[in-house]
Amino acid sequence: MARRPDLVGLTVLALLSVRPSHPYELHRFIIDTHKDYVTGLPRSLYHAVDKLAADDLIAPLEATREGKRPERTVYEITEEGSRELTSRLFALLETPDPDTRTFTAAISLIGCLPVQDATRALRSRAAAVQGALATIDAHLKAMRDNGLPDVLMIEVDYARALSEAELSWLDRLITRLAQGELTWSATLKKDLLEER
Repeated sequence: MARRPDLVGLTVLALLSVRPSHPYELHRFIIDTHKDYVTGLPRSLYHAVDKLAADDLIAPLEATREGKRPERTVYEITEEGSRELTSRLFALLETPDPDTRTFTAAISLIGCLPVQDATRALRSRAAAVQGALATIDAHLKAMRDNGLPDVLMIEVDYARALSEAELSWLDRLITRLAQGELTWSATLKKDLLEER
């Protein structure tokens, strides 16, 4: 069985790629921006931070204390962490997964990739979804040719409808990117976070 992607760790890397933060700030940002695919807060977040630090993907920058609050360690992403973020995010964007939380997480963090890389990943995904649709269509035809009533194929038809809707959405998003209607930059990401 394939290992599930670490969506909490991915989110921590993405947020730290924008600016150094301590785990409580990350926790608040995840909640405030409704990153609902991140579950098990706050424990999962602290576990992810510990694992990323042990893997040298993030590093402590400084420890701060405000008043009587406990000391908080501010982390920053390392160069290796930046490469890992790009690799993980690209793979999640380009590869369809039955667990929709995976794509939801990847698309919510898409701004961490350069626009060209994001577009390339989305085009790969669209091609994979088109391939899946062709396979589903062949499967439906074979089932019908064998005389099976539609009621026995309803879940296959449902899967086809979901894939068709995803492909249509991907095509619109890729068009928006190609036309410059949807863009982002590192400066934009930082500005958005500083407005909070």
